[in-house]
Amino acid sequence: MSPRSPSVNEELRRRSRERILQATVELVDTKGYEATTLGDIAERAGTARGLISYYFPGKRQLLQSAVHRLMHLTLEAALEREPRTEDGRERLARAIDAILGLAVERPTLMRTHMAGILQAEGFVRCEEQQRLALLLRDTVERYGSEDVDTDYPLLRALLMGAVVAVLLPGAPMPWTRLRSELFARYGLDWELGVGGGGGGGGGGAPPPPTPSSRSPAGREVRGGPDQSK
Repeated sequence: MSPRSPSVNEELRRRSRERILQATVELVDTKGYEATTLGDIAERAGTARGLISYYFPGKRQLLQSAVHRLMHLTLEAALEREPRTEDGRERLARAIDAILGLAVERPTLMRTHMAGILQAEGFVRCEEQQRLALLLRDTVERYGSEDVDTDYPLLRALLMGAVVAVLLPGAPMPWTRLRSELFARYGLDWELGVGGGGGGGGGGAPPPPTPSSRSPAGREVRGGPDQSK
């Protein structure tokens, strides 16, 4: 039997890595972080325990990469779902809904992820995080930003803050309020994205935004496309 080509080996490594990341998401989401061991992950992924250590320096870094992959795939699916659109305002609305939706639908996983970022390990820059960043930067650019290098980190910070607010133990904020504030800031109609459904489903009228909501350029936005960009 002839040896495998480098391209075949690379594809096998890619698939193995993705199985590990997917297994991590599934186990932490159901069992929690502390109860999930690397051995559990290896068993679920159908791979050797040592291979996990080869790809990732530790469990916390593995979890961050796994959640960043989930966020990337979720965002990509939201942006490219039918009907496909190149409209920047619609794509930004879909992006906001996608990230808020993960906080609503997978609270254990996302709470653990955010806690890890705030601990000593900090923010892990990995392949999955870079793919997520590229999608968000592209969304900001299509929205019409004239300074993506400033507006992209701001959007990322606002989304992270909204996720934390949804997940805050003992004092969570309703996702509808957070969605309303984000949509008002960017001058987006409530019906954009998932049509007012947000991450948790269900429509209805939006909560009124606070009067201080502003657009990325600093102009006050009180709702409606005519007062946005």
